[in-house]
Amino acid sequence: MGTTAALTITTLPGTATADPTTATSPEQAAQLVAEASSRLEAVSEQVNEARETLGLQELAVAAARQEVEEARAQLDSLDGQLRQVARSAYTGGAGEGLATLDLLMTSSSAEDFVSSLTFLDQIAGHTTGVLAEVSDAADEAAQAEAEAAEAEAAARRTLEDLSGQEDQLQADVAEYQQQYDRLSAAQQAQVQQAQVARTGQAVAPAAVARPVAASGSAQVAVDTALAQVGDAYVWGASGPNAFDCSGLTQYAYAAAGVSLPHSSRMQAQMGTAVSRAELQPGDLLFYYSPISHVSMYVGNGQMVHASTSGQPVKVVSIDSMGGITAMRRIL
Repeated sequence: MGTTAALTITTLPGTATADPTTATSPEQAAQLVAEASSRLEAVSEQVNEARETLGLQELAVAAARQEVEEARAQLDSLDGQLRQVARSAYTGGAGEGLATLDLLMTSSSAEDFVSSLTFLDQIAGHTTGVLAEVSDAADEAAQAEAEAAEAEAAARRTLEDLSGQEDQLQADVAEYQQQYDRLSAAQQAQVQQAQVARTGQAVAPAAVARPVAASGSAQVAVDTALAQVGDAYVWGASGPNAFDCSGLTQYAYAAAGVSLPHSSRMQAQMGTAVSRAELQPGDLLFYYSPISHVSMYVGNGQMVHASTSGQPVKVVSIDSMGGITAMRRIL
């Protein structure tokens, strides 16, 4: 029986929102979009994980149901065998006394008679014992099925709850984006210049020389991720023309023949841990606590990632998202 998958929900500050705030300055309009988008990305990654978990629970229920059906079929077969042994050994179709008398009349000696009776009793006893074992196994399988079904229902409720939060945050982001879009071109340019001055990151995607990965498969993943530069960020998307953060890394590694879950937190449990000094193109970088963002290292201190709403897939410094929480090598 497969291990029951579990999902721990971490409530994020500001996830539950009241009416959207009205911006009082161009800077606040941009900040509201950025903050709401960040919260939405975190919740969207939780939705991705909840969806992955629900899929695992559905598989567990199906496997448990199959075990129950197989155990019950074996139980029915053994029950039929036991009934046949009982009829053959004791009644012979004419009653226990006549069957025993028949055995007595056909035995060559008293010892042969006793031996025959003992043998028939052993057959019946063995079949009864196996029947009891299979019956217990069927009960255990039924219990496992019930537990898996309960876990599946809990996973479904979790997904529904998180999806509701995601819908609310998407509405908030849309409202804040409308506020930002109402700014004049000069005001938007002012905000963008302030952002570049504050972060040191240009608004346009950075160019990167083709990195060389340590293996052919990792190279395929890197090349695939870089080929998506300029594609749109869409929550929950995993290609081929739009992505969220874990959808991009999942898509890139799928091209290399590696299956990754569509969840940054689940991906952070894949592969092996590496240090910053050991980073190679193709390694995955994870951000925030709890983890809610993932990118792919492409060499020279840069990464490719689907960052947030309104921003295309791009190449930036690995330090542009703040401190790195974890680094993993998939290949």
